[in-house]
Amino acid sequence: MNEIILKRFENPDEIRNFEKGKFEIIKFDGMTIGRATYQPGWKWSVDVSPLSGTDFCEVEHLGMVISGQATCAFKDGEIHTMKPGDLFYIGSQPHDSWVVGDEEYVSLHFQGADKYAD
Repeated sequence: MNEIILKRFENPDEIRNFEKGKFEIIKFDGMTIGRATYQPGWKWSVDVSPLSGTDFCEVEHLGMVISGQATCAFKDGEIHTMKPGDLFYIGSQPHDSWVVGDEEYVSLHFQGADKYAD
């Protein structure tokens, strides 16, 4: 028998709201996919840290930038800017992130979505 499951981010299974952003979650059996939407001025250590209880994000990410730009800033000072079309992998080492510029940032997350802002 053929099986198909269709879902859309317009009707996510869960939404995690925080100041200047949201993280929408779609769940499939064995897989969780997230869509991050952050407004200009959003910063992880300011807007998500109070929800996670940690000073830095410690979630492993695998994703793709859809629009806008954001950084990944490690504790040692190393900073990378992610732009539309970039596929990114960020390990679980502590990192911060913030929106660059005045455009909304949107990315899809294929790994780590189940733990993000939870």
